[in-house]
Amino acid sequence: MKRELLIGCLAAAFALPLAAHEGHDHGDEKAALPNLGNTPQRLADGVVFLPKAAQRQLGVLTAPVAAAEVARTIELPGQVVMDPQRGGRVQAMLAGRIEAGPKGLPAVGSRVRKGEVLAWVVPAAGQLERADLAAQLAETQAAWQLAEKRLARLRELADTVPGKDIEAAESELASLKGRVAALGHGVSGRDALVAPVAGVVAAANAVVGQVVDAREVVFEIVDPDGLQIEALAYEALAPGEVLAAAVGVGERSVELDFLGAARRLREQALPLQFGQRGDGLGLLLPLGQPVKIQVKLRSTAKGWPVPQRALVRSAANVAMVWVKTSPERFTPKTVRSQPLDGGHVLVTDGLADGDRVVVDGATLINQIR
Repeated sequence: MKRELLIGCLAAAFALPLAAHEGHDHGDEKAALPNLGNTPQRLADGVVFLPKAAQRQLGVLTAPVAAAEVARTIELPGQVVMDPQRGGRVQAMLAGRIEAGPKGLPAVGSRVRKGEVLAWVVPAAGQLERADLAAQLAETQAAWQLAEKRLARLRELADTVPGKDIEAAESELASLKGRVAALGHGVSGRDALVAPVAGVVAAANAVVGQVVDAREVVFEIVDPDGLQIEALAYEALAPGEVLAAAVGVGERSVELDFLGAARRLREQALPLQFGQRGDGLGLLLPLGQPVKIQVKLRSTAKGWPVPQRALVRSAANVAMVWVKTSPERFTPKTVRSQPLDGGHVLVTDGLADGDRVVVDGATLINQIR
């Protein structure tokens, strides 16, 4: 009987809920943070957990930002144009057939000298026109021979013939020689396509035997050391407001000098000219390439300069940056920005001094789910 009573008491004791010791609350274990391990992942609040090892693999770099007052910048659409003083076009003066020059037809990208013959154009003429020219040439040659004989006889009789008759015969002979040369060039002559400037062939629209029309552009030559861009401003800019400009070429930012502004609108926009000279600058961008240039103005704006690559887009297509809030946590922050130069933007809202913004690897962090 005592044994059965002891077993019942033990069973009842184990059936009751266990009481926690003093200073311990077993209910808190349910609210403990999960062990994230070493797997990069995006948490429910949008924060990205990225272990140190993954940061090194992705090449993530951060930099602190500080507010600064910089010149205000606007972004304008533009395109690469030819320098009218150092570039040129080679056009056919007459309709005809293309023949190779002394060195053959120049290839695209080859350098040419000023005055160099790039190709020949054999004038196109019909059969009747050629026959008429040939007949005129034959008649003029016959008259040339008669004039030579007449001049020779007059010179033999120089003592009895007035000098004015000899001079008239000499003038007539010279005129016939000129007519023969002109008709001969018209029958079998050809027009030379000469390089107007020294530079690099940017476009070649000719092959041997090709028939071209008059005024057709056959070659385009650019200056290899000069870059010129024409931008369109759709807002009124006061004279002297524009200081300089920059254009991004890959990861490189090329500074441009302001050359001038047109005083007549084109398609409701004001054309602005920018340019710069340097070794190989003219070969960085092809003619007609559309670009975006950042134009610096005299007025200023305050914000946080950050590299262009630090700016990414959220799933809602909103501009944002990634800020490092702890050694392995990155928080997205929505920002407002405006262009600064070819490689940087000016964040005007959304950051604070001292924030460590991701400047390398932001696009990779943005893809973590």
